[in-house]
Amino acid sequence: MASFAYTNFKTILGQGAVDLREAGNDIRCLLVMTNTTADTEEDVATISAFTTLDEYDGANYARKTLGSQTMLADNANNRGEFDFADFTWTALGAGTRQAQAAIFYKHVTNDTDSIPLYFVDSGGFPFAGNGGDVTYTVNAEGSLQIT
Repeated sequence: MASFAYTNFKTILGQGAVDLREAGNDIRCLLVMTNTTADTEEDVATISAFTTLDEYDGANYARKTLGSQTMLADNANNRGEFDFADFTWTALGAGTRQAQAAIFYKHVTNDTDSIPLYFVDSGGFPFAGNGGDVTYTVNAEGSLQIT
């Protein structure tokens, strides 16, 4: 589940400039290692604006495009929940450093216009790739909760 949402995401969500549904925006995930500043720079507007992204560099790593995206109402808890299909990095090799977190972002064209949405550093982080498969499993109550 999200550790925090980036400030710009909160703003554009309120303005209706991001759509988390399957037919909406192209939402993707990237991994960052332990030298990242993405966990302390909550006000950046684009992926390229991080002082140090420190993207994962292990063998077979690639950014992932989310599938089966849904935004559902959880009336019992008075919130919206963002969910998507679990995904796997196959035979993920060791990186220079451990994977510290995942960043979910709205992909536009490249890192200069793609918008960080939220940061997740729980549920198995940090970890070191070892050549085995690594699956990102979405929490039963969604990857992001909006209250």
